[in-house]
This record gives sequence, structure tokens and C-alpha cells, in this order.
Amino acid sequence: MHSFGEEMMAPANGIELCYQEMGDPEGEPLILVMGLATQMIAWDEGFCSLLADRGFRVVRFDNRDIGRSSRIHSAGVPSRIDMMSGRRATAPYLLRDMAGDTFGLMDHLGFGSAHLVGVSMGGMIVQTAAIERPERVRSMVSIMSTTGSRRTGLPSLKSFGVLLGAPPKDRDAIIERGVKTFKVIGSPDFPFDEERVRDVAGRSYDRGHSAAGVIRQLHAITASGDRTRALRGVHVPTTVIHGTRDHLVRPAGGRATARAIPRARLRMIDGMGHDLPRAIWPEVVEAIASNAARAGATAKQLA
Repeated sequence: MHSFGEEMMAPANGIELCYQEMGDPEGEPLILVMGLATQMIAWDEGFCSLLADRGFRVVRFDNRDIGRSSRIHSAGVPSRIDMMSGRRATAPYLLRDMAGDTFGLMDHLGFGSAHLVGVSMGGMIVQTAAIERPERVRSMVSIMSTTGSRRTGLPSLKSFGVLLGAPPKDRDAIIERGVKTFKVIGSPDFPFDEERVRDVAGRSYDRGHSAAGVIRQLHAITASGDRTRALRGVHVPTTVIHGTRDHLVRPAGGRATARAIPRARLRMIDGMGHDLPRAIWPEVVEAIASNAARAGATAKQLA
């Protein structure tokens, strides 16, 4: 089994990002982009090892305002009204800035281009990256994400309540909140790995907790608007993965994403919610590897 190297810091887009690498240094670069309020350690080492087994040079990192990456303290905390309304003028940064962070990390690592895989908000970031700089995206996989349209993929009332609930402050309460959250938004047709949820929540608190950073990330999502029209111009090989039991970003969000991107492949996974249970790792890894192979085939056709 492969394992991650030590945590490193990279200057990127005017900030610093904490990242780790795994796999063959000469392998095709694959960057994993995590979702809202979630640190890079939520990309399970076992899942990443399966990707490394496929020959990828796997990179995971903390997005800005989370974990050990830079906090955007100077921006303050958006009001709930501004955040929910998506008021762009008060957003400290947008998804395009977070896509710029990913490109900055690629610059630091010497990647002219890379395969990008994102979950939830990370899916929104990789979509934005493919819109902004398609020449730097070899392939894209958008998982449990949506287009930014306010008409599709909206959370259920119960999961919306979990998302907007008052954040706890102490370590034990944060761990319990994590367990409660994933019992609501996780995959109901697969075993609930409470031990892993507790472990990731505890380690995340120890690495660096910032409730204000989470609010700023959420405002970046709401203020970035609908990408549907721009996605119609994306031509990088794309696969969209979504669970049929996702209550946080409902399945319509994944279907809308696949419809918007020309020749995108859609893979709906029965029983999957807003997480990646261990039982589906082989299927997801196969989808990522197959999508990356499409990029190689396209490059050969153009050569």
C-alpha cells in the first residue's frame, strides 16, 4: 500500500497551501480537491493508494481557509444575509480564486497540466478550473457536485439545517457534530463507518479549525453564480459521479452538470449519499482512471 509523504507548504496564488503527495513521481499528475469545510485528510489514504496503484502521482491539499493552508483573516466574516443571497460584492473570494489556488499549486509542483478530481465544492472548483484554463486540465471528474444553478441539486430541508446549524467550538462537540452530519448526509445503503468519521473530525480539529473560514468558503459558492452556460464550452474529458441517495446535493445537480458539459459521462451510484464509502472506492477509481485514459487517447489523436 502506498502512503503519503510529509506535509509540505507551497506558495500559490498569493497564499500558502498545505499539501501531500503519493505515488510514482514520474506518474501522471492527479490533484484531489476537497469540499466545503473539509480538510485534505478526508481523502482517505486507502482510496488514494488505489489511485497510486494506477500509476498516478496523487496530490491532496487543504483549500484556503481550512486545515493548515492560509486563512483569509483580513476579509472578515460575511453576514448570513450576504452569504445566502450570494452577494458578490461582499465575497472575500470566489470559486475562480480557489481554482487559481489549484493552478498555483501546480506551478509550484512543475505541472503544466494535471487530471483534476473534486468532490462537492471541490467539484465546483475543478469545473471552474476547466472553464478558466482548459489547457491546464487533462481531464476532470466532478463528484457529488452541481452547476451553481439555484434551480437544481438543492439540499433537502434536513441536510440544509445541518449545513447552517450553529458551529460548536470544543473538540468533543465538533466530533459529535461530524457524526450527526454524516448520519444525515452519508450513504444510507452502505455501512456507516463512525470510527473513521470520529478520527477524521478529531484530526481535523487538531490540524486547525476555523468556523469563519467555512463561512467564507460557503459565500464563495453562493457568490460564484451559475456555471451552466460556461460549462457548455468545456471540452476536456469529463466524468460526473453522483449518488442516488445524496440529500445534500441532490442527484439532479449531478445530472445537470453532465448535461451541461459536452460528451460528459454520467455515473449514478445506487445508494451513495454525500460521501465516499469504502465499498464504492474501486468503482470510483475505475471511473477516474478511465476518464484520464480518454485524455491520453485525445492527445494521441491530436499528435
